[in-house]
Amino acid sequence: MRKIIFWTTVFCVSAGVSAEAGERRPVGYDDIASGRLAAKSVSGLRPMRDGEHYTTLNRGQVLRWRYADGALVDTLFRMPEGFPRVESYTMSDDESKVLLATGRVPIYRHSSLADYYVYDRPTGALRPLSPNGKQQEATLSPDGTKAAFVRDNDLYVVDLGSGGERRITHDGERGRIINGIPDWVYEEEYSFSRAYEWAPGSDAIAFCRFDESGVREYSMNTFRGRLYPENYDFKYPKAGETNSVVEVKVYRFDGDSTLTVDLDSGRDSTDIYVPRIEWAAAGGGEGPMLAVHWLNRLQNHYRLLLASPVTGASTVLYEERNPKYVERIDDRTVVFLPDGQGFVVKSERDGWMHLYRYDRQGRLLNRITEGEWEVTALYGIDSRSGRVYYQSTEGSPLRRRVYSIGLNGRGKRQLSPAGEEGTHDGVFGPGYRYWIDSFSDTRTPTTVTLRRTADGRTVRVLEENGTLRRRIEAEYLLPRKEFFTFTTPEGVTLNGYWLKPADFDSTRRYPVLMTQYSGPGSQQVADRWGWSWEAALVREGILVACVDGRGTGFRGEEFRKCTYGNLGGLEVQDQIAAARYIGSLPYVDPARIGIYGWSFGGFMALNCILKGNDVFALAVAVAPVTSWRYYDTIYTELYNGLPQENAAGYDDNSPIFFADRLRGKLLLAHGTGDDNVHVQNSFEMIERLVKAGKSFEMAIYPDENHGMGSSRNHLLRRAIEFIATGL
Repeated sequence: MRKIIFWTTVFCVSAGVSAEAGERRPVGYDDIASGRLAAKSVSGLRPMRDGEHYTTLNRGQVLRWRYADGALVDTLFRMPEGFPRVESYTMSDDESKVLLATGRVPIYRHSSLADYYVYDRPTGALRPLSPNGKQQEATLSPDGTKAAFVRDNDLYVVDLGSGGERRITHDGERGRIINGIPDWVYEEEYSFSRAYEWAPGSDAIAFCRFDESGVREYSMNTFRGRLYPENYDFKYPKAGETNSVVEVKVYRFDGDSTLTVDLDSGRDSTDIYVPRIEWAAAGGGEGPMLAVHWLNRLQNHYRLLLASPVTGASTVLYEERNPKYVERIDDRTVVFLPDGQGFVVKSERDGWMHLYRYDRQGRLLNRITEGEWEVTALYGIDSRSGRVYYQSTEGSPLRRRVYSIGLNGRGKRQLSPAGEEGTHDGVFGPGYRYWIDSFSDTRTPTTVTLRRTADGRTVRVLEENGTLRRRIEAEYLLPRKEFFTFTTPEGVTLNGYWLKPADFDSTRRYPVLMTQYSGPGSQQVADRWGWSWEAALVREGILVACVDGRGTGFRGEEFRKCTYGNLGGLEVQDQIAAARYIGSLPYVDPARIGIYGWSFGGFMALNCILKGNDVFALAVAVAPVTSWRYYDTIYTELYNGLPQENAAGYDDNSPIFFADRLRGKLLLAHGTGDDNVHVQNSFEMIERLVKAGKSFEMAIYPDENHGMGSSRNHLLRRAIEFIATGL
């Protein structure tokens, strides 16, 4: 669920009143919804293996550029006339073939079906990957001779020379067996849509097999264009319920055979998670091994298993336990050294997320980074120079810098420019001679710069958003964004920001909308560029405030995990405390404070207007969780444990039990096609409010998903009207 932050994030800019202020106007919702204030980046950027070039996707063409002088070298693929729009591309390891995706049809958050085409660069041949219908998660083999994809829950391989198609699993069946792609809850919570990996030698494929036969179904009515509604049924494991049984298998081309990997799970043999699989160089002259990331059901015990792709036997290479939970496993939790001489782990064992170096036998060699700040991205490791490239919060949890450091923990260098504070993010190419720096802050739209790694010198600017900057200067009076901190009655210091009009008058008393997400590990109070709908409220004479309370991220393990087992407890206390602080300010009308949130933020908005009914006059709750018993296993149990063992943690902060406390104005909105936070949550809330005799407004959007799709603009315009007239 933490990925929902996308829908609720607010990052606006500061702007004083210039001499031309009379010619400019405040920002309205149409300005934001139309994208006129959105910053451009560089689309489809891919570093090439020679370390001297990179590619981009531009209007269906794959272009090759030279790092050193920025010259356009050539066009690797030019879209023929009448060819479908190319939406994404990948290249084989030898870069001889380009895999092009067209005609995507979304399934869930990350997954989609598509028509894939293979372009052979040496011959210029372009042909469909398969003539037998759309494919899912197609990839090229490392040697460029084959491709794999999933269709109807089975894994297929295509020989690119002959065009022959081979089905390598035969038991795929909707609602029962899934091969090579994740089930719903894995895709949503572990953020991946492909569950297979090519062996480096292209002689094998490792894949996950999910048996979801025992998972209960959730049914959604679908309405549009139908005389009689139809059900859409899919497997959705709710907290405390049965999960899919996951296995890891290896298909070998040499014997047309499949083996099962020993997951070394003991008594947890089936009630486990496998959030990632990957191939790793073993070192010492051995062939590549399969690395399996293993978690127990409560996600407080993590193992890294190293398995033989020939026998399936596995050993535990690394292990970690935590009294609460191990932070989310992703592609960069463990990074194997390219030379096979060990690996680097991200761990918060000392209370902060840092990097640790291990040898290939799993023995700790040294810690690489340390301090009361967190590593937020591990970009890569250059074995030749022995340097690690990463992003961190060093300096401030509100900002990001890019660094390199030796594998031995020495020789740290800041690669992002000193004094250019905000948010830096990097892309490093093979060889690490160059890196691409994307930078923004609250006043600066995204600037994409090519830099030399050795000295940080700018080679050239790839995108500076000059048109956007000139448009802002000529047309808009943007809100002022001001960061602030305050201390709660419990003595906890929290970070926040204000959005105020350019002509802010401190002698007035303004209504305030508090916007928040508040979910575990999330962050909204950050120094970076971006716009969301709440900024349009400033034009209506409403101030916007945001506070990241306890449980949010990038301030260390203790701050983030103090909400464990009691979701919504401390988080709601902090938002109520923030509202009281805001209401005490001389320029705020304490009787006109509202709160808004989407998803976890909607859960929070409901709780705040119910438990803080003497503080909040209004709330907008979109797609809210109203009982964590209704939400999925992986997310909910990670932060709240099992409902069978922690009933109070599920019920004490469930807004359905406090409906009788509603005093203010409430707008409750949900899509009936929300596969993530089911509309059941809002229907249950509605029933409780009706029984309590409470008045409220609701907006139900038929067939819309968690992001509200084509109805999003309607909803947000309604929210602006509701807030502007209600505060």
